[in-house]
Amino acid sequence: MTRSSRRAGECRKSLILVKVWGQNCGDGGFVSMTLVRRANLSRLLAWLPAELTLLAGVALALPCTAAEPKKPATPAACAREPVASGTVERVVDGRTFVLADGREVRLAGIEVPPLPRPNSTDSRPAAGRDRPSENTDVAGIAALRALVVGRTVVLMGAKSATDRYGRLLADAALNDDGGIGSVAKTLVSQGLARVTAHPGTAACRAELQAAERAARAAKLGLWADPRYFPRAAEDVAGISAERGRFTLVEGKVVSVRESGGTIYVNFGRRWSEDFTVTIAKRKERQFSSAGLDPRGLTGRHVMVRGWIEERGGPWIEASAPEQIEIVADK
Repeated sequence: MTRSSRRAGECRKSLILVKVWGQNCGDGGFVSMTLVRRANLSRLLAWLPAELTLLAGVALALPCTAAEPKKPATPAACAREPVASGTVERVVDGRTFVLADGREVRLAGIEVPPLPRPNSTDSRPAAGRDRPSENTDVAGIAALRALVVGRTVVLMGAKSATDRYGRLLADAALNDDGGIGSVAKTLVSQGLARVTAHPGTAACRAELQAAERAARAAKLGLWADPRYFPRAAEDVAGISAERGRFTLVEGKVVSVRESGGTIYVNFGRRWSEDFTVTIAKRKERQFSSAGLDPRGLTGRHVMVRGWIEERGGPWIEASAPEQIEIVADK
């Protein structure tokens, strides 16, 4: 290969390097001379005639054309498949009803105050439940009864599922005149239910959480009762009193530590006494894929939902990223 051929080949490579870098510059800035030098521009200009050299210098002084901004993606709708249907015969509690054929249905994605135990003098419900409030219990049951009793419902869900008691777990839709697309969302919107720890797909979760925020801001239903307000993370005694109950806790993350197979999201400096959220190390990738890196939570204000446990200090086990909601950044 002759010397002129080699120079021509190097020239073509240099042009390609400059051109590709310029196309990727979409921020309206000027071409970086550092990167241009890497493209052997000085050699290229030495080989070009004076007129072309001048044009190249002018071209480098021009700003890059900003890339056309991408339009934000349209939020996905909550997609649910019909899994069954039937006529509602009666209501059991604020989220459970029985169909005419005897099947029992429990509305998925929400938590409601349970009914008080019959003939019980203890105002605290069984473990795993919220403290009951008679007014909200009655209001929740009355609302569900008014919505579904005597009407045909279509049970909706990502798939057919049952709990350990054989109850169908699904949302319900009313497709008759004046029908309702989601009974669960309607109850949440009225402040008569809270979003559970595992409310389903991201789109369905977003809809339920938006309805819950609106009801909370308007102090509807449960949100007019201080017992259902999110607990402050520094209120260790108040959180401990909710042991075994579904609770919302809100506060600033002080630190994130790892020990063994567990990631500890600490809300205080006394790790053995203050409120903590635990995440299994094997689920870290699941959280990160959902845009919630556990190690990046330090300094952020978050709200956590789940069942309170106690071992030293009170804690919630976060088994899925939807249990943690970023309220404010650092």
